[in-house]
Amino acid sequence: MVNLKSFKSKSITMTLLAFLNIAAFTATADETRYISDNLITYLRGGPSDNHRIIGAINAGEKVELLAVNDANKYGQISDSKGHTGWIPLDQLSTEPNLREKVPALEQQVKELSDKLTNIDSSWNQKTAEMQQKVANSDSIINGLKDENQKLKDELIDARKKVNDISLQMDDKQRTIIQQWFMYGGGVAGLGLILGLILPHLIPRRKKDRWMN
Repeated sequence: MVNLKSFKSKSITMTLLAFLNIAAFTATADETRYISDNLITYLRGGPSDNHRIIGAINAGEKVELLAVNDANKYGQISDSKGHTGWIPLDQLSTEPNLREKVPALEQQVKELSDKLTNIDSSWNQKTAEMQQKVANSDSIINGLKDENQKLKDELIDARKKVNDISLQMDDKQRTIIQQWFMYGGGVAGLGLILGLILPHLIPRRKKDRWMN
């Protein structure tokens, strides 16, 4: 009889403990978690260290959080293979570990590298275009300089020709003036000679005729 009572007492105690454990489980929607960066984490059959180990899960593996036991700080998880077990909450993280981050970081590095390559290519193209524009500008400027120098040379030649023509006109004017002076002097000299000669050539009338 004593044994029966003891058995019933133990049964009631185990049942109460079971109910307490079930009540302690905080129901939660499936949430994504990551195993912390430890070498390996063991899965247990219940939410405490006293439950037997039913498996293991690698560090960094992505799992789903099914339920939480706040009393023992354990969480029930499901891995990618569908295995379910309990692990300490401190071995779960909301952030991806390095194994998850590395591919994303590599992708970011690749994208940045591609952007840098595009920037370098675009910059090189713009630099080449600017250099071509500068070269064209230099060519135009050199052409204008040559044209300006050519006009200056033509202006110098024109001024020289004008000076030569002016000198020639001055010489012609002097020649014409000299000719006019010579002509006028010749006419004056001829008149003077005629004035001296003509009285001797024309006979004088006798005074007695005038008297009569």
